[in-house]
Amino acid sequence: MDSTADIDLDARIERVCRHLQTSVDEPSLQELAGIAGCSPSRLHRLFKQATGVTPKQYATALRADRLREGLQRQDRITDAFHEAGFGSSGRFYENAPRLLGMTPKRWRAGGGGEVIRFAIAQSTLGSVLVASSSTGVVAILLGDDPEALLHSLQQRFRQAELVGADRGYEHLIAQVIGLVEEPARGTALPLDIRGTAFQQRVWQALQRIPHGQTASYADIAARIGAPRASRAVARACASNPLAVAVPCHRVVRRDGDLSGYAWGVERKRELLRREKMTRR
Repeated sequence: MDSTADIDLDARIERVCRHLQTSVDEPSLQELAGIAGCSPSRLHRLFKQATGVTPKQYATALRADRLREGLQRQDRITDAFHEAGFGSSGRFYENAPRLLGMTPKRWRAGGGGEVIRFAIAQSTLGSVLVASSSTGVVAILLGDDPEALLHSLQQRFRQAELVGADRGYEHLIAQVIGLVEEPARGTALPLDIRGTAFQQRVWQALQRIPHGQTASYADIAARIGAPRASRAVARACASNPLAVAVPCHRVVRRDGDLSGYAWGVERKRELLRREKMTRR
């Protein structure tokens, strides 16, 4: 595909993204295809290639964002779910736990009452804190000071009940440590990924970067249909709470410089070295 075709594709995907962002009701694939000027099947394929998610998944993430904003702003849950585009209370309460990671009432209370299990272990890259909800792993934090990692977890989940994990947690810890030691091998960790619609699009794109390879912030921005959002992509990478599992270490500057990394540039350099060694 030549550069002119690439620009045209970026423009089509960007138009579809903008339409989804401004639509309260979820548009049909047929409607979106009309905006893109191609068939529904082709749009579905091109949209997923560019953003890492389907149009429906993109719309769902946007709806989750609107729901969170509405629950913060509106006095009544009913007003919030109507504003987010849910036509009935039944549909809302059926989907809300999946979109929010908890019930709407608990979310409005700041996550109060949610139980987050955690444990801290040692790796060759320093201390590793692993935390999980009933859905999956919500945080993998790297650092030198275990106390600092625990404080960071407390800041992320201010209203949750943090519970030190028992011996039954050891298998999950071992999986995470294995991923840190050999990031190229991957793992089928159950993840509970929480973030805004934009962050989730970025993090999903990161998970599609093959091990041993890198992409620039501009590359990722283009892949999610927001070619002018390189800085926002960088902020999303910096906000990633799932080190290695969501591989923000594979994102570099356009000139190849490693730039920043929430867990330290030297750790980023070492993770990339380990992945490249595995490819040989």
